[in-house]
Amino acid sequence: MASKVPNVTLNTGKLMPIIGLGTWGSPKGEVAAAVKHAFDVGYRHIDCAHLYENEHEVGEAIAAKIADGTIKREDIFITSKLWNTFHSPELVKPACEISLKNLGLKYLDLYLIHWPMGYKEGGALFPRDANNKLQYSDASFLDTWKAMEKLVDEGLVKSIGISNFNKKQTESILAICRIKPAINQVECHPYLNQSKLIEYSNSKGIAITAYSPLGSPTRPWAKPEDPSLLEEPKIVEIAKAYNKTPAQILIRYQIDRGVIVIPKSVTASRITSNFDVFDFKLTKENIATIDSFNNNHRFVPSTETIDHKDFPFADEY
Repeated sequence: MASKVPNVTLNTGKLMPIIGLGTWGSPKGEVAAAVKHAFDVGYRHIDCAHLYENEHEVGEAIAAKIADGTIKREDIFITSKLWNTFHSPELVKPACEISLKNLGLKYLDLYLIHWPMGYKEGGALFPRDANNKLQYSDASFLDTWKAMEKLVDEGLVKSIGISNFNKKQTESILAICRIKPAINQVECHPYLNQSKLIEYSNSKGIAITAYSPLGSPTRPWAKPEDPSLLEEPKIVEIAKAYNKTPAQILIRYQIDRGVIVIPKSVTASRITSNFDVFDFKLTKENIATIDSFNNNHRFVPSTETIDHKDFPFADEY
C-alpha cells in the first residue's frame, strides 16, 4: 500500500510522502493505536509536535511497528515542530532533543518552527500573567532559524521548515538563510485555499503542507453555526459522483494541487478511508468548483495573539 503513495521531492532532495497522519488534538491514550493502524494501512508519514503532548505515544507506535517488521526507520517520514516557548537560539537544540527522546528517534526527517511568534520561555506552553494575558518573548524567528540550521549540521534533522509563516515572513527567512525552508505548513482547505501562498512558495522551491484539510471539525472552539466543509452540497455532490466520501474529496483536492496533506483521525475506519484516495483523480472542473469556496475563512485564526509583533495573519498571505 505504501508504495503507491506519491512523494514530494523537497529542496533538500529528501522524499516526503504526499499524505500523512496528523496528530494534533488526538486524545491521549488513543494516539499509539491510531499510528499503529496508520502504519498497517500504508501511511509512512506522521506529523507531530511538542505542543501536542503525545509524541511519546507516537514513539511507542513507531518502536512497536519497527519491532514487528511492519516498517523500517528509513522508510518512514517523521515531522515535529519547535514550540513558541523555545525560540531563543540556545533552547532550539534542547527542544529538538526532547522530541527525539519522546519519539525514540535519533533524527527527525523534518523539523518546523511551529509559529513565527515567540512566547515567554521557561514555563508553561501558554504562559499567562495574572490577567490571563499570553506572555510573549522578544526572540526573533530569524535567530531561531539560524539555530535550526545547526540541527541539520549536527545530523539531528534531515530537513527544516516553517509553519504558519506568511509571504513577508518567509521572505525574511530567505534573505538571511544558509539552508532554505523545505516546507511551510499552513492551514489549507477550500475556504482558505492558499493559492497565492502556494504559488509564491513553489516559486521559491518551498513545498506546502496543508493542515486542517477537512476543516478541523473536532477543534475545541467549534460553534454549531460554523460552516462545515464536509457538508457543502457541491462537495457532497462531487463525492457521490466518484463514490467517495467528502473527506476523501477534500484530501484528493490537495494531492491534485501538489500539496502535502495531513488529515487527523484516531478512528481506524477513517484513517483507512482517508488513505484510500489514490484510485481516482479530480478534474480541472472539480478543482475549480472546490476553489470557488475560497473566502479566507480560518478555522485556526489564533486571534488571541493578534497583538504579537510576529502575528502572521495580518498580511494578505
